[in-house]
Amino acid sequence: MDKKVITRFAPSPTGFMHVGNLRTGLFAWLWARKNNGVFILRIEDTDKKREVEGSIEHIKESLRWIGMDWDQGPDIGGPHTPYIQSDRLDLYKKYGEKLIEKGLAYADPFTPEQLDVWRKEAEENKKPFLYREHRPENPPVWDGTMPLRFKISEVRKYSWTDIVWGELSAGPEALDDFILIKSDGYPTYNFAHIVDDIEMGVTHVMRGQEFISSTPKYLALYEALGATPPVFATTPPVMGDEGKKKLGKRDGAKDVLEYRDEGYIPEAMMNFLALLGWNPGGEKEVFSRDDLIQMFSLDRIQRSGGQFGDDKLDWLNKEHMKLLPREEIEKNILANLPENMQNPKIVPIVFERISKWSDVHNMVGELQFFFKTPEYDKTKLIFKNTSGEKIKNNLKFAISALEKIDEDKFTSEEVKNILMLIAENLENRGELLHPVRVALSGLDKSPDPFIISEILGKNETLSRLQKAI
Repeated sequence: MDKKVITRFAPSPTGFMHVGNLRTGLFAWLWARKNNGVFILRIEDTDKKREVEGSIEHIKESLRWIGMDWDQGPDIGGPHTPYIQSDRLDLYKKYGEKLIEKGLAYADPFTPEQLDVWRKEAEENKKPFLYREHRPENPPVWDGTMPLRFKISEVRKYSWTDIVWGELSAGPEALDDFILIKSDGYPTYNFAHIVDDIEMGVTHVMRGQEFISSTPKYLALYEALGATPPVFATTPPVMGDEGKKKLGKRDGAKDVLEYRDEGYIPEAMMNFLALLGWNPGGEKEVFSRDDLIQMFSLDRIQRSGGQFGDDKLDWLNKEHMKLLPREEIEKNILANLPENMQNPKIVPIVFERISKWSDVHNMVGELQFFFKTPEYDKTKLIFKNTSGEKIKNNLKFAISALEKIDEDKFTSEEVKNILMLIAENLENRGELLHPVRVALSGLDKSPDPFIISEILGKNETLSRLQKAI
């Protein structure tokens, strides 16, 4: 590429960030990293009525957690500082005045009530409401107390290329005079993001399908400002679990940081989000951060929405957990257990049954038997129609054989070899293995009884078998 790739992620601080927002930002980050380019974080906070306190910090924390570092933006600065739009009002005013000088912007003197009257008239006549049909002939001088509107100088068809969607076009009906700066002095999104993209030299813009219909307006504004538009890549929506509706906050989309608090691994979340609407080709699904950067390409972004699903996320998270060093797995599992249960010996059993660290909390109840002799009804020891006498004899054989193992060699493998030798000579192996499982755990279904024996140790294992007898 001739030009250095510069992308941006420009969220609004209107509440928590959900995965749909973050996925679009991730594509922009991956493209910048792939091309050794620049990734900018910009906060678009011009809609002050919708702003939620603490949202800016939340946005930054979400990006940091998943591993999306930025080269320019809040806390870092850069050649185009400040990177929060409400601190850039003078710049938007300067651009607005430039358009006024060119005869391409004017003060809007009409009240909201007057606009409502015209909208109703258009509705009654079954026509679309177009502000340009009511454009004032002699607008007042713009002093900042009235909205500043962009004047569409040429009503025509616009065509453009989108990397994902190919050739797109829209007719004159998509063009209308729109507000650049509101009467409160803040710019609209339609104006501010274009000014900032021009100033910051953004080369590639990734955004959702809802912006396609506004692109002709943006192109007209780029023309008016004498600027070349960036490359557009329209990202597919992230669909909810059932795949019928776009994922949104109103439909239960979770805060990104909730996934962190539930014990998901950031690399797994990045992997999962990248696959929502992007297909690298091939069968492989588990990718590291570096893999994603190396493989990412805009031409493999799909048009159809990527379906969000917790099951897929859980599977990917477990695959990433398996890649962690043993010490890190042990540390995370033990940290999620009560202090009196932090025995490293139970780590493999726990790890086998979880897909994220918070799952460990849900296992505390079923792990109690490792630390306290289980209580159970004696009928649970009976296997099918086997007599109580036979069960007792089988357990006595087991104790007698297990007693011969040295304490330091009391491993799951040794226990298994001895018990299976006895069990193979019975009419049904369950006549021994079932009561042994219940005696050790108090449960019909439990982890492997041979592994339980090793964790409990020789003395406790024999004690529980004796109690069963």
